[in-house]
Amino acid sequence: MEWYWIGIVIVLLIFLASAIRIVKEYERGVIFRLGRLIGAKGPGLFFIIPILDKMVIVDLRTVTYDVPAQEVVTKDNVTVKVNAVVYYRVIDPAKAVTEVFNYMYATAQIAQTTLRSIIGQAELDEVLSEREKLNIKLQQIIDEATNPWGIKVTAVEIKDVELPEEMRRVMAMQAEAERERRSKIIRAEGEYQASMRLKEAADVLAQSEGALFLRYLQTLSDVAAEKNTTIVVPIPVEFLRLYKK
Repeated sequence: MEWYWIGIVIVLLIFLASAIRIVKEYERGVIFRLGRLIGAKGPGLFFIIPILDKMVIVDLRTVTYDVPAQEVVTKDNVTVKVNAVVYYRVIDPAKAVTEVFNYMYATAQIAQTTLRSIIGQAELDEVLSEREKLNIKLQQIIDEATNPWGIKVTAVEIKDVELPEEMRRVMAMQAEAERERRSKIIRAEGEYQASMRLKEAADVLAQSEGALFLRYLQTLSDVAAEKNTTIVVPIPVEFLRLYKK
């Protein structure tokens, strides 16, 4: 008789253990009873009916999906390899379980196809210089596609754009030519400003007869600092005018 009650107690303990469920703070338990959706429960401790109920645990934390490098032909017929990272999380656990077979795999496939599509519609310069605009566009399209599954895409970031070796050389030549053009413009602007200053200085010197001579003497004093220099000083015009008087 004792073995009978011991067996009953063991069965009850097994039944109770299979009925108890603990769901963490960042999880939700989607419960099905006889195949029908009951709802999502958690976090905390709750009970289910063994055999009749089945629970699927869904993680609500943000998932970081690294999109593999996709080889894409841009709008201006340049082949590039682009990879990105997608941040998303489950906001409706029931839909994530019932509306799609595997929401993580489905989201990954949507992210890859959308990345190829958007990059294929953009030109190379846009891909290189306007990533922020492309990131926003990618996020909106992927979010709209995954919203019926209870998924929220919070951000999409293009990480790297790999160019062919020939295109790298062409872009390097273009950048060098652009730098040379800017250098010539800066030198020309400097020459123009210097000539304007010289013109202003000449106008000032032309207003005084002695100013030019004083400037000449100052220049000679600078040259005379070298001991091996022979200086021939012309007779100032001002002295000749004194003799005429």
